[in-house]
Amino acid sequence: MRWALVKVCLAVTAMVVVAFAVPLGLVVKELARDRAFADAERQAATIGPALAITTERPRLQRAVASTQAGGDGRMAVHVPDEPGDRGSGYDLGKSRAPKGELATARRLGRASVSDTPGGYALLQPTALSGGQVAVVEVYVPRGVVTSGVTTSWLVLAGVGLALIVGAVAIADRLGTRLVRPAGRLAEAAHELGRGELGVRVPEDGPAELRAAAAAFNSMADQVVQLLAGERELAADLSHRLRTPLTVLRLNAASLGEGPAADHTRAAVAQLEGEVDQIIRTARQQKTPTPSGCDASEVIRDRMEFWSALAEDEDRTVRLAGVDRTVRVPVARPELGAALDALLGNVFRHTPEGTALAVDVHNGEDSVIILVSDAGPGIADPDAALRRGHGDGGPGSTGLGLDIVRRVAESTGGDLRIGRSVLGGTEVRMWLSLNGAGSPDPGQRRRGRKKRTRGRGRPKEPAEHERARG
Repeated sequence: MRWALVKVCLAVTAMVVVAFAVPLGLVVKELARDRAFADAERQAATIGPALAITTERPRLQRAVASTQAGGDGRMAVHVPDEPGDRGSGYDLGKSRAPKGELATARRLGRASVSDTPGGYALLQPTALSGGQVAVVEVYVPRGVVTSGVTTSWLVLAGVGLALIVGAVAIADRLGTRLVRPAGRLAEAAHELGRGELGVRVPEDGPAELRAAAAAFNSMADQVVQLLAGERELAADLSHRLRTPLTVLRLNAASLGEGPAADHTRAAVAQLEGEVDQIIRTARQQKTPTPSGCDASEVIRDRMEFWSALAEDEDRTVRLAGVDRTVRVPVARPELGAALDALLGNVFRHTPEGTALAVDVHNGEDSVIILVSDAGPGIADPDAALRRGHGDGGPGSTGLGLDIVRRVAESTGGDLRIGRSVLGGTEVRMWLSLNGAGSPDPGQRRRGRKKRTRGRGRPKEPAEHERARG
């Protein structure tokens, strides 16, 4: 695709450059020719007044020498014979035009151009006082006619080549933007086909490829869930076979002695061993957990569930930052459970009619989910976080916050409680996108106050900073 786009852009740009450069080059050539002959006509016109006054050779010779063309030896004047005085005519200067062309110009009485060795001759007829016609000849070398044409053509060629190179470079960059996400999508599809169920595709590039990546990730999550369900179903069905197998084993034990009874007991034992092996195999196969989910989609889904209760209690609900895809390294059920815990706390511990808001801030290395309310707030946020470890408290066990904390720390993030801009409580769940979870959650909690802000987390709005302060 990339090279195809480059080739198409190269062909189109080359055609446009040729379509404009060739006519422009011909116009430049024609302008140079017109400029040269216009200058020659101007030089010839300067002799016209002198010829109208006199045809004396010395005076005409001085007039010719005073012009630029005459000084360069490129001008000649052909004076005809006077009436009744044959042989009085003469030629002044070096003539290069054929005699026939001179006679034709004198007879027709209009300017003409004739080819001469090394250039062109401009023949300008001029009427004399006696009715005769003199011809002023100005020689124009070919170099003067084509002066500047080669330079102009080189400039046009350079500009055209620069346009082609620039267009190809831009097409290559655009092609890279298209091909790179498509290549990642194809590679992820191959890995999924090889059994790598945890592979996911970053959702970037053009809108169509982002939609394809989102569809691929959703499909991969569905495949993981279906495989997990099939394995659980196989294990459950195999487990159900143990009851009839037990009956068969007891019946086989009561058959007594004999070859038939021994064969029956051996077959039952073999069947029971196969069923046990099926159960162990199904249970021991680890299901790859999905690499993440769309936090915006989960929040919209859970808010749709809680919106009915919010409407009954006359609560104002505001959502922000959920209008675009925000992928987080948390499984969809776990993130949904954490959000239900936070929203459930708002509905349980704030009066009816209390407003609440859910904001999502997507940074380069982390995602922050803020759940705020306009309730009375929490007097001791540290104690509220400790309830999840068994400290207890009136009206709350702290298990909901403990669920949220565990989800945040599984990604390498944390959980904090402060004052919201609405006047109540703000619970901030910080999810790291680096995938570096803490191996010791207790140590992370002990060292939380020593953590410096700004490393790997997005900068929070100023109002949230003031609220926590």
